[in-house]
Amino acid sequence: MELSGKTKPFAVLGHPVAHTLSPAMHNAAIAGLGMDAAYLAFDVAPDELMQVLPAMAAMGFGGVNLTVPLKEVAFNGLTDLDKSATMLGAVNTVEMLDGSLRGHNTDGAGFITSIEEAFHTSVTDLTVLVLGAGGAGRAVALTCADQGAASVLLADIDTPRAEKVATEIAALAANCNTEILPALPSSWPGAASRADLVVQATPVGMNPSDKSLLPASAFRKGQIALDMIYMFPDTDFMRSATSGGAKAINGLGMLLHQGARAFEIWTGKQPPTDAMRTALETAVYDRES
Repeated sequence: MELSGKTKPFAVLGHPVAHTLSPAMHNAAIAGLGMDAAYLAFDVAPDELMQVLPAMAAMGFGGVNLTVPLKEVAFNGLTDLDKSATMLGAVNTVEMLDGSLRGHNTDGAGFITSIEEAFHTSVTDLTVLVLGAGGAGRAVALTCADQGAASVLLADIDTPRAEKVATEIAALAANCNTEILPALPSSWPGAASRADLVVQATPVGMNPSDKSLLPASAFRKGQIALDMIYMFPDTDFMRSATSGGAKAINGLGMLLHQGARAFEIWTGKQPPTDAMRTALETAVYDRES
């Protein structure tokens, strides 16, 4: 990569941000398309974000991704929000327009595309169990409801948080049934067998020694499962799911496709997802070695 005065910068902002894999996939897309551009990562504190974003636009950045804990800050700070950001109450992609900033959220699109790609199905008419009703789980639950899921089962140790998501689902998709499971993880395996799709959206699994919240007996043949943890090729949750007869994937596909959608928003170009996937897989496998 040769940088010049004409090189278009893109970036991901987070706090912290050292763990991000976004530069790997976006720079692979840039190289694949032969663009004179570069994608960087910056650590930005939440209270500085709304000063930094306009400055980046003025400096000529082509677009910005946001990660935890900046997504909600941008949602509250930006006045121009795409429907995706409004629905999910968070911004993970900032489009740099002439003199203004527009907030998008590509997490939902990334989730749906990863499910369709891996399992050749949509979430329409499925019963979906979401483990964790925090930011990631909330985005998945709302997206599933919006895309026509028959039911969404919410499991979280924080009952008020799950209740808030259930209320949001009711306002978004009245035909989607919601059920809040007891706040005791020991009660969740019984409900899991009723689900067509099980999504693990808690931090459990970020440490390789973490044990799955659901045992193999909670799964059955015909189910599909997604662990949003993407730092490892497989997790204990995935192993439990496959041992129980389900098909399981990690969150790398969701990361890939939310990034691809962001790239398309910024550039109007369809990115080379194969090259982006290879870059992500290499980064993950290198961490494992």
